[in-house]
Amino acid sequence: MGGVFVHADAFARFLKDRIGAENVIFMSGTDCYGSPIVEKYRSVVADGQFSGTIEQFVESNHLKQKATLERFQIDLSMFCASGLPPAKDIHARVSAEIFEGLYRAGALEKRSNLQFYDAERGTFLNGRQVTGRCPIAGCKSEEAYADECGLGHQYDPRDLIAPVSALSGSKPELRPVANWYYGLEGKQGVLEAYLQEREKRGEIRPFAAKESREFLKKPAVYIKKEDAERLGAVAGELGAFTAEDDGGNANSVKLVFNRLEERERACVVLFGQGIRYRTGKTLVPFRLTGNIEWGVPAPERDGAKGLTFWVWPESLWAPISFTKTYLRSVGRDENDFKKWWCASDARVYQFIGEDNIYFYGLAEIAFFKDLSGEAAGGVAPGSANEYAGLTDPVIVANKHILYFDKKAASSGKIKPPMADDLLKFYTPEQLRAHFLGLGLGVANVPFRPKAFNPAAGGGEGDPVLKESTTLTNVYNRAVRTLLYTLQKYNGGFAPRAPVSAGVLRATEDVVLKYERLMAAFEFHSVMSLLDDYARSINKTLSDNMKVLQEANDVPAILQVLADAAHMIKTAMVLFHPIVPEGADLVRRYLRIDGRVWSWEHIFRPIDFFYAEKEHKFKFLEPRVDFFKKHESQF
Repeated sequence: MGGVFVHADAFARFLKDRIGAENVIFMSGTDCYGSPIVEKYRSVVADGQFSGTIEQFVESNHLKQKATLERFQIDLSMFCASGLPPAKDIHARVSAEIFEGLYRAGALEKRSNLQFYDAERGTFLNGRQVTGRCPIAGCKSEEAYADECGLGHQYDPRDLIAPVSALSGSKPELRPVANWYYGLEGKQGVLEAYLQEREKRGEIRPFAAKESREFLKKPAVYIKKEDAERLGAVAGELGAFTAEDDGGNANSVKLVFNRLEERERACVVLFGQGIRYRTGKTLVPFRLTGNIEWGVPAPERDGAKGLTFWVWPESLWAPISFTKTYLRSVGRDENDFKKWWCASDARVYQFIGEDNIYFYGLAEIAFFKDLSGEAAGGVAPGSANEYAGLTDPVIVANKHILYFDKKAASSGKIKPPMADDLLKFYTPEQLRAHFLGLGLGVANVPFRPKAFNPAAGGGEGDPVLKESTTLTNVYNRAVRTLLYTLQKYNGGFAPRAPVSAGVLRATEDVVLKYERLMAAFEFHSVMSLLDDYARSINKTLSDNMKVLQEANDVPAILQVLADAAHMIKTAMVLFHPIVPEGADLVRRYLRIDGRVWSWEHIFRPIDFFYAEKEHKFKFLEPRVDFFKKHESQF
């Protein structure tokens, strides 16, 4: 919630205000398939916590997620589920169509790969039923599975260190199984061009570009220097490679190969000689299918039958099938998806966590390029492929939220609080403001809720409330001052004085800065800008009102209030994507209609929205708060 959804929702709401809600589709959904679901289902059934089918288990999770998103004011056009109606059948069809498009593009290869098999239980094991240690150099994941670790690193199952079967606790065997693979390892050139284009347009965060390029390096293995002396005896069997110092590690040597298959052959030799090694990041064949029963069926091709899609690739095109599902749900032709995914004036923004850069920032982009015949080695699929021309998504990747100072994950040792648990101590708008203010586009940031900190002292401030203080104190005070003062001096009627030219210019400057920051996804800077602006409204009121009230200079008082009303209206519109319910409450007290949210009118003086010449604001009762604190904070 804090790392992805709130940011995506604020941006989607901004776009709806900026270009019109009819021009924005905001989608997400539940990944229903995959081995983690199967393993969790097996576990809860075995423990007596659930007695229904796996479909019912998935549906119960989906409905809980949907309810939580609604509590946090996440305004999705539709929240789909890949394995549940109405998206299920459409998603299965889209999956098959994309498979066929990639197949015709010459981008797929059937390979016999090794899969873990539990001889004691007589069954193949899915990815999450095997645990061990990640073989990727420098990886600090606490959980590694058959061919992917908790941090998203992929590797050959043979490289998993100390594998253990979750079913029997024994060491599983590796047996060959035929599957379809996507040739991602040949796409360095097209992906580098994509990264350069995104950098040129300012549409990728620097850390995301850097992490993406980590996978565009040549295949390499890392060997401890103490074992490097033994390389001489087997150097002739390793093939062509260059030896380099491992820049950040004085204790290891890096062996660099030109091709992935050359590195794989070298790994077999090293393993046979008992020489310890770790593999480096590089592009590897991207597995499309598996033999897990709970999955989207894959088309039968070249004698490969009974396969299902691995959850990661089918989740990459799920946004397309979900878009089709949404369009059909509102009575439109699902083929209209091309207006959103293929048109030259369409943009696709995907908000993800840092761990998923490999999948969305590399594999997905390569898929789309091949479907259009653009990727290296691809053959143009032709007009029969309805997915030719998919626009390259803008990947908005966030760094990790640390729970206090540690990385937390549901699959790790340190468990973060669930989103619903946070609502026992904070309002949704307090949390939305805080998550947006964390600066996750720049660095990993600790989340330190006082309510969950047993070491926190009674008089100690709560870091989670830092950003929302702008709302509950500063902006609240400005709106209250405006309305109470007008009730005292002008019968609650809006001042008829025109907004000062200086206030109009200063407000225009804030609006343009806000727009640039939103377009660059710099949400923490947006929060800082709005804090400064809200304080400037209070300053406009406090610097003038006391003296003018003492002098009983009513015309001057009304001029100050006219200026403040325009600033309050503008701040309300800029706060709207961030804290929509509180912003709308301000709108209702100002008694102006929904046109105010449209950026067609962003620079208009507030009296443009008045329904009548003598416009009266709604009467403000004592102690009304537009942005409330949680009851536990009193």
